[in-house]
Amino acid sequence: MNSNIAHQIIKEEQSEAGVIHFFNHIAVVEFNEGIHADIKNGKKILESMMNYFGNSKPFGIVANRINSYSIALLETVEVRSMFPNLVAYGIVSYNFAGRMNADIESQFCTSEDISFNNLYEGLDTVYKRVISTIPLPLN
Repeated sequence: MNSNIAHQIIKEEQSEAGVIHFFNHIAVVEFNEGIHADIKNGKKILESMMNYFGNSKPFGIVANRINSYSIALLETVEVRSMFPNLVAYGIVSYNFAGRMNADIESQFCTSEDISFNNLYEGLDTVYKRVISTIPLPLN
């Protein structure tokens, strides 16, 4: 919300686990400090993404690690199966510990180069990856 892209946010939802900002083809997730993000406490965020993107519109997720939290990596496969249209993922980290966590998370992702040093770089890269999967109409 404290960036020059805040005006592009289409929708925002709060949950006990954190906040999710929806753009056209991207969801930016900001988990709360100290949370252990798993399917159970992230249920509202997962439902919000399903309601917003459905199961066919290609989209990407950017985890904006403004807070320190842990994630249930063993649930990654289950979460991925919920979103067949999730085509890109990125993690924005602001310190060494965050980058180390992003490196660990990358071992469970199908995407390469998911770690970014700032939000703009993460959004730009994830957006380009999403757009590249959308077929162009031939007129």
